[in-house]
Amino acid sequence: MESSRGQGGIQQLLAAEQEAQHIVNTARNAKMARLKQAKEEAEKEIAEYRAQVEKEFQRKLAEIFLNSLSDACLIFIKQSSGDSGANVKRLEKETEAKIDHLKNEAARISDDVVQMLLKHVTTVKN
Repeated sequence: MESSRGQGGIQQLLAAEQEAQHIVNTARNAKMARLKQAKEEAEKEIAEYRAQVEKEFQRKLAEIFLNSLSDACLIFIKQSSGDSGANVKRLEKETEAKIDHLKNEAARISDDVVQMLLKHVTTVKN
């Protein structure tokens, strides 16, 4: 009887061990599933963050490019306006020459104009 009791106890221990092993395996599988899910979620978040950073990088790169392009245009305009500056100076010289010519002509004929005005002012017509 004792031997069958011992056999029954051994059977209970083996059954308990199998149940414990089953519980451990179930917990291990659940843990692996949670780790896999956490890894997938982390990879998804990383991909979203990477896309966001890449988008911001591209925006800043475009902004820098546009600023550089704008600066290049300003430099070009300033260099081109150097030519315009030469044109402005040429036009100023031509204008001054024309003004001097008109002053000389006015000085040359001013005596004749004064005489003509005096004649018309002092002559009385009936």
